[in-house]
Amino acid sequence: MKILVTGAAGFIGMHTILRLLARGDTVVGIDNLNDYYDVRLKEARLARLVPHPAFHFYKQDIVDREGMAQLFLREKPQRVIHLAAQAGVRYSLSNPHAYIDANIQGFMNILEGCRHNEVEHLAYASSSSVYGGNTALPFHEHQNIDHPVSLYAATKKANELMAHTYSHLFRLPTTGLRFFTVYGPWGRPDMALFLFTKAILGGELIDVFNHGKMVRDFTYVDDIVEGVIRVVDKPADSDAAFDSANPDPATSNAPYRVFNIGNNQPTPLMEYINALEEALGMEAKKNFLPMQAGDVPATAANTRELESWVGFKPNTKVRQGVANFVAWYLEHYGVVSPR
Repeated sequence: MKILVTGAAGFIGMHTILRLLARGDTVVGIDNLNDYYDVRLKEARLARLVPHPAFHFYKQDIVDREGMAQLFLREKPQRVIHLAAQAGVRYSLSNPHAYIDANIQGFMNILEGCRHNEVEHLAYASSSSVYGGNTALPFHEHQNIDHPVSLYAATKKANELMAHTYSHLFRLPTTGLRFFTVYGPWGRPDMALFLFTKAILGGELIDVFNHGKMVRDFTYVDDIVEGVIRVVDKPADSDAAFDSANPDPATSNAPYRVFNIGNNQPTPLMEYINALEEALGMEAKKNFLPMQAGDVPATAANTRELESWVGFKPNTKVRQGVANFVAWYLEHYGVVSPR
């Protein structure tokens, strides 16, 4: 197939495209290469993709309405994997307009491109953050998500609502994928694992929020990619059992679905840090701090719906995933192993 992947130079985008190319798909990748974090890392990811003859890259901003319309018209992708977004909960506190531009206006342009060019299926990145103030763990797709606690989360919920509208009005199959704390090689520098690794190797303090009393469903990037590809291969359809008198948030009488993609193995933050210390052979100097605004104390994914739909659930152990990240980090940045 010809598949359009947005956020091609991103963490999940690069890994997804490598898998698609390896199985023989043609991939059109776009990315605006913004400076939210080190552009050199994005360029290094892209350098792994560009030599492949079945990969075609455009430096393109999804917010550019006319540019996106022209790209869809020119390339006519059969399916779309939409991963581009303004990420980060804390950044949204000081830069709210970036989230409205990229995550709302940008997503609108993706939906319109799909609508007008007969795209067979749109799979897009949502987030575990949509569960917001919900504390009933593990989170599942049938729960209410009306209480976001960050603007980032609100924009991701808005994406799901916008997608449903297009599925209903135009019968565009859409599937939202609620990612749970993705980590692994080539990860983002603003994520905890990257920040912690850099600080520990530099002999600096690591900031441990909520005094370490945090739990996350850390999900390895290869598991995320496997879920994304299996989902894009199976377009959403309408649920024959959908009851409009008692509507289920997870399904619809339109061709619409949402799924959690999480490891289903919630891990205390201190255990995560311990896995990193073990992989590095160094002990972290910890700076314990209160909870940050917009954050939540715990996440955990119920993945039964995903497993039922595509026959897969993430299963990479945190210690193995962290060790893989550390091996990549040391090699990529030319750091001599402290062991």
